[in-house]
Amino acid sequence: MKMSDETYKKVKWAVSVVLPALGVLVGSLGKAYGWANTDLAVITITAITTFLGATMLYSTAQYDKEK
Repeated sequence: MKMSDETYKKVKWAVSVVLPALGVLVGSLGKAYGWANTDLAVITITAITTFLGATMLYSTAQYDKEK
């Protein structure tokens, strides 16, 4: 699947900035407020971020091969 450069930049920003920041926010607030399953939520966010980052890296490598 090919995406436009604008879409790629938005996805890259979300994966490299927003999702890691969300993981830290949930982890910090969860511990501070005693939320149940905070660790599970952080692990889930981290796993999703890692998966998306890996698929973006693969997609970028494939795109660069075509050039």
